[in-house]
Order: sequence, then structure tokens, then C-alpha cells
Amino acid sequence: MRASVLAVSVWTLMSTGTGATVQAQDTWNTFGGTWSAVGRRQTLRTEGDRPAATIQLSGAVVLTSPAGSRGPGRSGELSSAFQAEAIGFDDGDQVSAGRAMWTDARGDVVFSVLKGERLATGRRIAGTITGGTGRYAGLTGDWELTWQFVVETEEGEVQGRAADLRGRFRRAETRR
Repeated sequence: MRASVLAVSVWTLMSTGTGATVQAQDTWNTFGGTWSAVGRRQTLRTEGDRPAATIQLSGAVVLTSPAGSRGPGRSGELSSAFQAEAIGFDDGDQVSAGRAMWTDARGDVVFSVLKGERLATGRRIAGTITGGTGRYAGLTGDWELTWQFVVETEEGEVQGRAADLRGRFRRAETRR
């Protein structure tokens, strides 16, 4: 079983030094990007011909920031890539929920809570950024996407792509 992809990226602390104090930053930074995912869906029959399912995805998210917005990289560059993993549950009726984590090249992680529609072409997913590790500690925000395409085999293998991922984030900024 392959893990699933969900990748979303967010940004880093810009200061270095010792003796940190934390100050809240109210500035929202925006991002856009793409998400390519592969994984597996496992289903369970339910009443009414709507199966419940668990889904695991993994893959890459590539993000860019518009001019004037702080980028995801340490020097403020405008693009960043993450390896993402997500797990979700669809009750076959109206509830779809899950969790995601996006890991950057340094091993720092961004965490999100997911909600949305069943994984299928044209369906929407929304994420709430709930924090992270390392340079993403204290991160908050939200993002959304629409699946451009989702292909599934009879064996439950899934592949998908979203080209309209967009969101915003802010963080507590460390001053030294």
C-alpha cells in the first residue's frame, strides 16, 4: 500500500542568534501551487450503495508566492517543495475528514487538518494549518484546492493532481 500525497508548504523564520523572544505577527502571506498525489483507497460497503473509505496519499506539493509576499525559503525565495503524506476518511454520505503533514528538505514538518468532499475529479478539499516543527513551529493558516483529475483502479490505487492550490499563513515570529 502506498502512502498518499498531500503537500503544502509554508514559510521559515528569517532571524538567527540567541536569546529569543516571541512576538505575534498579524501579517498574512499568501501562496499558490500544485499538488500531485498517489496512494490507495480502501472501501467498506454501507447501506444505500455509498461505500465508506479510508484514503492514504503521498507525493509532492510545489508552492509559489506572489510578488511582495514572503516566500517559503529562508532567503524569501518564491518557491518551495514538500514531501506530503495524508490520511483521510469518507463516511460515504457527507463527512470527509483527515490529517496531513508536509516535510521539507531539512526534515521540518507542517501539520494540517483536512475536510472536504469525496476524493474525485472536480471535488474540493480545505486544510487548516495547525502548527509544525522546527522553523514551522507556531504556524497557522488555511488552504484549499480542487482536484483537476483523480484516476482510480479497481484495486484501489489512486492518482490525482490539483493545479489550483492556494492559501495563506502567518506565524509567531522569533526575534533575537
